Amino acid sequence: MKDFLVLPRGKLADASLETARSSVNRAIVDHSIRSFLFARLLADHEGALDDADYDEDLLFAAAVMHDLGLGERATGESRFEVEGADLAAAVLRRHGVAERDVDRVWEAIALHASVGIAHRRGLLTSLTHKGVFADTGRFTDAFPDRLRQEVFDAYPKPPGDRSIVNAIVAHAARSEAAAPPGSLGFELLRQYREAERARVGRPEG
Repeated sequence: MKDFLVLPRGKLADASLETARSSVNRAIVDHSIRSFLFARLLADHEGALDDADYDEDLLFAAAVMHDLGLGERATGESRFEVEGADLAAAVLRRHGVAERDVDRVWEAIALHASVGIAHRRGLLTSLTHKGVFADTGRFTDAFPDRLRQEVFDAYPKPPGDRSIVNAIVAHAARSEAAAPPGSLGFELLRQYREAERARVGRPEG
């Protein structure tokens, strides 16, 4: 795929990226950009680039803003996926995006972490979900290793980086509504608290 590392440009794309950069840290922004690039590669692999439902501007907006719920603009009153979807929807509305497309991006972001559901909710939601998880090491058979490495060379991932996990845990700890049972935030917060109890209870060597 030619020039697959080139990011979309335009008022919506620029606003989406600027919103992410002003809301979350560099590691999460780079993860979000890699998620878009992997989603684009997956669309090519699946033959979806010419699909009537494929809209690269919307895909970029969904992927780049999918973690806004982990940033300083989130209130901690809902799970981070929903807060991020609400924040992204506001950006799209300010730029005159049709309400139908606002809803598509909202769903893609709200369901991006929903394994077993997102891939069945239309092309935009499926690609956003797969792009996000491709950055964690899934769907590796969908494109050559050299392309995956090009993405990481352009937007490096620090070894052992836990920025996203830590941000999800911090958001989940803000309120019960931010981490309802069964959500990713709830599970990661549970794991964190169990690890902390084990660490505090461990006798000194």
